[in-house]
Amino acid sequence: MQIIKVGGNELADPAFLQGLAQSVKAIQKETKQPIIIVHGGGKAIADLQNKLGLETKKVDGLRVTDAESMQAAEMILSGHSNKLIVKALLAEGVDALGLSGIDGGLLRCEKRQHPTADLGFVGDIIEVRADLLTKLAEQGFTAVISPISLGFDGNTYNVNADDGAMAVALAVKAKLLNFVSNVPGVLQDGERIPTLTIEETEALIEQGVITDGMIPKVRAACTAVSQGVAQARIVNLAGLSQSLGTIFNP
Repeated sequence: MQIIKVGGNELADPAFLQGLAQSVKAIQKETKQPIIIVHGGGKAIADLQNKLGLETKKVDGLRVTDAESMQAAEMILSGHSNKLIVKALLAEGVDALGLSGIDGGLLRCEKRQHPTADLGFVGDIIEVRADLLTKLAEQGFTAVISPISLGFDGNTYNVNADDGAMAVALAVKAKLLNFVSNVPGVLQDGERIPTLTIEETEALIEQGVITDGMIPKVRAACTAVSQGVAQARIVNLAGLSQSLGTIFNP
């Protein structure tokens, strides 16, 4: 099984959605492996918050999610963004099913703790119903998951899409976790690096080869493999259905 994590910023682009759906269809045809998609909401959430007059608050770079912001995130992630992906997949003949982490108790979480502040309705996933995802895959469904999750306290929580994808990948023992980005992989002197270990990645960060916005991307991939995901890959849409991108190993 493969997991594909996509950010929310690209979902407003019909060409991206079509390309994603075509890539999923191609991967399933070639590898015969089921695919699960986990997605973010990105700019659409911020746009809705602005329209509603909701202020974005952060503590140490971490977003604070109050009750009103939680409702906005749920509307975008579990509604608008999720269904954009499902519709694109169905248009390409992929039997897709949209879910949030709340449906069936798919993603169960606890409130994230911070030493000096209350982050509001931000959660960390504790349990994943791998049995439900496996059954859907066996029935031929491609699950599309919004990382809005159900707390053990009964509240709804927003979970980072990278964290959601990692939790799902671990639970279903995925062979590969793909982080779809706007770059073809990690580049050095303009050339794509095909494989990296965690140690090699940290060395490239120290050397200044990996910089700026690429650092959180590679750290997410490294975290995934350090936690037990078999392999992670940073790849762009063009390379998703091919053996391209940068593969991360422990």
